[in-house]
Amino acid sequence: MKFIKFILLSIKIFLRGGKYFYLWISFLLLLILWGVTGYINQISDGLIVTSMRDSVSWGFYIGNFTFLVGVAAASIMLVIPAYIYEWKPIKEVVIFGEILAISSVIMCLLFIIADMGQPLRFWHMLPILGTMNFPSSILTWDAMVLNSYLFLNLFIVTYLLYHAFIKKEYNKSIVMPLILLSIPLAVGIHTVTAFLYNGMPARHYWNSAILTPKFIASAFCSGPAVMLILFQILRKITSFQIKDEVFWKIAELMAYAMFLNLFLTGSEIFKEYYSDTEHLIYHKYLYTGIGKHNDLVIYAWSSIIMGIAAFFLFLIPKTRTNFLTLNIGAVFIYLSVYVEKGIGLIIPAFTPDVLGQFYIYTPSWAELRVAAGIFSLGFLLFTFMVKVAIAIIFEDFNIDKLSSLTFRDIFKNIIDDKSAPKPESASRG
Repeated sequence: MKFIKFILLSIKIFLRGGKYFYLWISFLLLLILWGVTGYINQISDGLIVTSMRDSVSWGFYIGNFTFLVGVAAASIMLVIPAYIYEWKPIKEVVIFGEILAISSVIMCLLFIIADMGQPLRFWHMLPILGTMNFPSSILTWDAMVLNSYLFLNLFIVTYLLYHAFIKKEYNKSIVMPLILLSIPLAVGIHTVTAFLYNGMPARHYWNSAILTPKFIASAFCSGPAVMLILFQILRKITSFQIKDEVFWKIAELMAYAMFLNLFLTGSEIFKEYYSDTEHLIYHKYLYTGIGKHNDLVIYAWSSIIMGIAAFFLFLIPKTRTNFLTLNIGAVFIYLSVYVEKGIGLIIPAFTPDVLGQFYIYTPSWAELRVAAGIFSLGFLLFTFMVKVAIAIIFEDFNIDKLSSLTFRDIFKNIIDDKSAPKPESASRG
């Protein structure tokens, strides 16, 4: 009964807010509807509505999937200092990193379903029911680690919030092993994703052992960049105050990760250009262009320049501890890794194709609509979980305030907000 009250009151907390909150939710719902109609059109007409063809069979969907796996994995940037080193300022916000991981993994799975074309094919990824080709299929391994990481974080967040709701100390012997398990799993989800690429000998551009540590390094840049922006928004629109030290420490860790990412990128470029084999053509297409085919050059160099600029902004203490330069660096890192994981990773591996043809891939409106819907759903889930977490943990919205209410009262109050107690801080948008 207490858990049912927890679920129903979580819904009630989410439905309560100011006009700006409702505008935000309405905006997300409209984008979700726009994405759903685009996806229905894709199911009806097939993947021909996308710009993917035989020459470039992976595109915008897989690029976003790869990027979001990195965002999900980056939660350990908060977990390690919070639980391993018991650093209190980050321990206060670590739950938001886990919530971001949950939202990101859900978006990852939706992008995979979108890329499959027909969603009924997804049943082949289900244990026992489907044909998983385990253990030979790397995609099966990827599905396993992603779902394991999703359910692990979902359990941890629900368990912590529920115990805060009933005002009962959580059992550390249950939570700590799961949190420690989340660290190798976080590394594992991006490692196995990298294996999807570098295990393909026919795609020389991906067939490099250096790709896996590069994926991990870039994940520790992109995910925290998202957190830096989100934490500032949360501090501004809610009563929850996040200490400045959290931002400075995250930025410092990002500087080290960005250096490693840039170093590995430079090593790969040196290897290809110095060896000067026939496989250099893919890097030439990305960095210098081949003849009139120079569509990706501006994106490739923009990614590197923004990455270098962000590295120095986060390395220097004076700029790292200034919110203006901190935010500029966070945006630069986000864009740098997003371009690197999308345009810079997917397209050059397919271009030119095995016949030497150049197919210029640009995401279609159908792909953009579906992606907008998926991202909006992820933002909606993140908003829901964060709003509930803040109300329960930081604004003391707990079962003691509801002890006089029956199950029927609570169910009615999800729609009718008259008889339930309203802590002033919990009613903020």
